[in-house]
Amino acid sequence: MKRILIVGILITAAAAGGYLLTQNNVSNEQTLLNKHTALNYIPANTAIFSGQLVPFPVKRYINSMANTYSDSPDDIITAIYEDEDYDPTNTTLSFFISLAQSYLENMQDADAFMTTFGIAEEIQGYFYTLGIIPVFKVDVINPDAIWALLDKAEAKSGFTHEQRQIKKREYRAYTLTDETDQEQLELIISQHDNLLTITFNIGLNESLLLENALGITPVEQSMANSNILDEIIDKHNFTYQSVSYINHKAITQAITSPNESLLGQHIAKLMQTKYQSQLQIYQQPQCKMELNSIANSWPRTVFGFHQFDINNDKTTFDMSMVIESNNQTILSALTQLTGFIPEYVNDLNNTVLSFGIGLDVGSLSPAINNIWNELQQPAYSCPPLQQMQSAIQQNNPAMLSVMTAMANSIKGISAAIIDYSLDENKSELTIKSLDAIISLSANDPRALFNIISTFRPEFADMKLPANGNIVELSSLVPLSPLPGLNPKLIMHKEHMVIFNGAKSEKIANALGDKLMTATGIYSISIDYSKAFTPLVTAAELSGQTVPPELEALKNYNLRINTGLQINEQGIEFSSYMDLKTKTKTIR
Repeated sequence: MKRILIVGILITAAAAGGYLLTQNNVSNEQTLLNKHTALNYIPANTAIFSGQLVPFPVKRYINSMANTYSDSPDDIITAIYEDEDYDPTNTTLSFFISLAQSYLENMQDADAFMTTFGIAEEIQGYFYTLGIIPVFKVDVINPDAIWALLDKAEAKSGFTHEQRQIKKREYRAYTLTDETDQEQLELIISQHDNLLTITFNIGLNESLLLENALGITPVEQSMANSNILDEIIDKHNFTYQSVSYINHKAITQAITSPNESLLGQHIAKLMQTKYQSQLQIYQQPQCKMELNSIANSWPRTVFGFHQFDINNDKTTFDMSMVIESNNQTILSALTQLTGFIPEYVNDLNNTVLSFGIGLDVGSLSPAINNIWNELQQPAYSCPPLQQMQSAIQQNNPAMLSVMTAMANSIKGISAAIIDYSLDENKSELTIKSLDAIISLSANDPRALFNIISTFRPEFADMKLPANGNIVELSSLVPLSPLPGLNPKLIMHKEHMVIFNGAKSEKIANALGDKLMTATGIYSISIDYSKAFTPLVTAAELSGQTVPPELEALKNYNLRINTGLQINEQGIEFSSYMDLKTKTKTIR
């Protein structure tokens, strides 16, 4: 089993590296999906799907990423060979390490990569499941290059394939298990009409299933005859570049009604020995009804892009993962507790590092209570769900209102480092300057401070300034002087802000005009170059040893923002990234 897992990881890693998705603006988007003949071989009820619906610019992607790798391919492969778990006699593992090595070595040169893997400058690809069997398809323009790559890996590792044929379609079968294993697992590789197919063959496979996977025989109810992808794209305002999803309803149906889907039949066969009794409880009529009802309320997790641009000098994407929900009670409760995160937290252009937690503490107790009550309705008769509800009942959130009473007015807490520098002339890392801000947003931050001061004697004599006035924090709280630090405090009607530096002062002043709208639950941003370059430079100049992991981040022009929001479609996790390519050094 360990061997199979290692093989799977290598395959996934190699596929994922080339499977990031992008494209320029697309015309006639509504007719795009009709052109994907591969969709005729993908079941509409597939449990997992990821489709590159618009050609992905491989050459531009590699050119944009080529100079961002900190570790050489040789270093990575050497680390694998030196791992204590590496077995040099394992021909299967050596075969996939050889393929991974070819992938890593050629990722530095777009033309070499395309030649080695026989692909064009732009490609399309799909990943999906036929029951429990994964299938991966990708465009190729030179099939001979794929066979040459595999032959090279075979010669290097001693791992070989068996040549087979089904309905005159040639394919290679690589056995991944030992002959003594009860269940045999094979890796299947085939090429036809400039389309490479990678899938697996196990004891569950029937002839028709392999024909479906290899694109010989279409499936009866295919993705091509459904509007699933259009519906996801429209619902979540995704681009047509790429769509992925996990089908909760299909997975639930497979567990509760194994005879009604191919996935269910596969799971039943795999579990037909010692695990069968564990699944049968979910197939009882009451469990079947109640679990499918839950799945209808939380039907899918979907992934897609709102923006994805790749150029030779910069890569940018804006992506969302949404856990879809039709449970308006829970969505309303989550929306109710959403608080305020200031704009500066998401300002990648003018911050080094920032984070914000938007939480309406006053709504926390009623929102959690609403969710707690909803999770107990209706009263389930399915034993596993009954156990879940019993555990929930034992954790009554009533005490939450008492615990949060003092902080009821809080809507969010945020902070950011706007800029900083270190003294490069000191033997130890010492702050030379710091521009930073911390803000507390609340209905009445002054009243909140007064409540806190009743429990903290050291705050009893503090007098906060009038709204809009700035005072040095040292005049309110005894502070030990530190180089580059002279924090100040400004009070607004709904914001109490501590800051240090001229840039932060402008932000602090501007917060006075910001209304506390519900903007998100959390947000984190980081500019790697701004965050780590001064730190590494100062450490180098001071003669300190810089860890390789930290050295690799110097001048790494990557900016990331992640966040969590609640919308009418469900729970949305957002990710934004832009990466500027390093300029090649001319020697």
